Amino acid sequence: MNKSQLVDSLSEIADLSKAKAVLVLDTVLDQITQALVEGEPVVLVGFGTFSVKKRAARVGRDPRTGGTLQIPAAVVASFKAGKALKDAVNLVSEKAAEA
Repeated sequence: MNKSQLVDSLSEIADLSKAKAVLVLDTVLDQITQALVEGEPVVLVGFGTFSVKKRAARVGRDPRTGGTLQIPAAVVASFKAGKALKDAVNLVSEKAAEA
């Protein structure tokens, strides 16, 4: 599902105009982004947790040449799925495996 499809679905389910659905989605994403920029985790109970993690510098391998290269330290956004989301996804995969 891409953003446009998500907006269409949100618009239909919440009985909103597409313009308002775009505004709602953009606002939610902006607020999550702002919290992460400030170093705060965003916890959506049952869905998951967005957080910021520091990744240390490390030595990597260039796949073309086989030589080593330095990968610099970075700050990255992270998502950990909540129990309800994990259970829902596992239920779908179990049904698919049975079929």
